[in-house]
Amino acid sequence: MPKDSIALIGFMATGKTTIGKALIEYLGNDYRFIETDQLIIQIAGKPIPRIFSEDGEDKFREYEISVCENVSKLHRVIISCGGGVVVNWTNIENLRKNCHIVLLNATPEEIYKRSLKNGKETRPIIDKKDPKIEIVKILNIRKLYYEKAAELVIDTTDKKIEKIVREIVIKTYLKT
Repeated sequence: MPKDSIALIGFMATGKTTIGKALIEYLGNDYRFIETDQLIIQIAGKPIPRIFSEDGEDKFREYEISVCENVSKLHRVIISCGGGVVVNWTNIENLRKNCHIVLLNATPEEIYKRSLKNGKETRPIIDKKDPKIEIVKILNIRKLYYEKAAELVIDTTDKKIEKIVREIVIKTYLKT
């Protein structure tokens, strides 16, 4: 059976949620939008910053593995994955079963600008003394993981949402 879903991966603030919702709008009601981080929040019963501070990143990653395994079984979904989903290769193996994996990239400057819109305290990874340095550091660590996981790579910096959506639909052969 051909893949009929898309998993959007990439660092935080690269446009996964925005592009995911735009894909749903473009593809129509046959598709559903899912955010892995929102499912983790529901399971844990608390926001992600609290999961990190109270339970630690390891517990968060356990939730993430479980969520990825479950959503990988669904059809006709657009999945916005958390930025660290690639840290555990099991997540990618699960998502590949039914999803085209699309990496959304942006420059560190663009990521910084976008991530501060809701305040750095909403993003545990950059709630640090110097968020710009932290962004570059984590991007460098995850770069190879992202590239190895991706079937398609799209830079979202200074690109219109409609253009990104069309490119994804054309290159993944998803039709309405």
